[in-house]
Amino acid sequence: MKRGILAGVLALTVLGGPAQAQTLRPQLDYATAAAIRDGCIAWATKEKLAVSIAVFNRQGILIAQAHMDNAIAGVSEIARWKGRSAAIFEAKSSVTAQWGSGIPELATLGGGVSFATRDGIPLGGVGTSGASEVQDEACGMAGIAAAGLIAQDTP
Repeated sequence: MKRGILAGVLALTVLGGPAQAQTLRPQLDYATAAAIRDGCIAWATKEKLAVSIAVFNRQGILIAQAHMDNAIAGVSEIARWKGRSAAIFEAKSSVTAQWGSGIPELATLGGGVSFATRDGIPLGGVGTSGASEVQDEACGMAGIAAAGLIAQDTP
């Protein structure tokens, strides 16, 4: 009996069986999130900046983070705020800053950048804090480029 059920399941799997119910899409993995984080750290080090970096997947889950030596303690919270906002709203935080305040989890300072695959499939967001907003955003962009991904434009 068990063999018959196993054979049936195997036949459905091998021969095509029912169509898959969920569309497969790329997901941010730890290695890629770490590459973004490390690329940002390399850029910040070269620029002699001390920042905090937070990398989130598209669902707003923190995947990788770093807090560089000499960065002010509070900037780690700000980096997470910017990165999560960029991930879940799929827009740079410098753009969402123009949307106004009062929207939960919406960052209103620059330094968060959403990113996607080279095919434009959204993967998440990176937030950086500890320097000027322009430098924070440039750091995130450097990390995204180091991982071979692209920054996502405004939706």
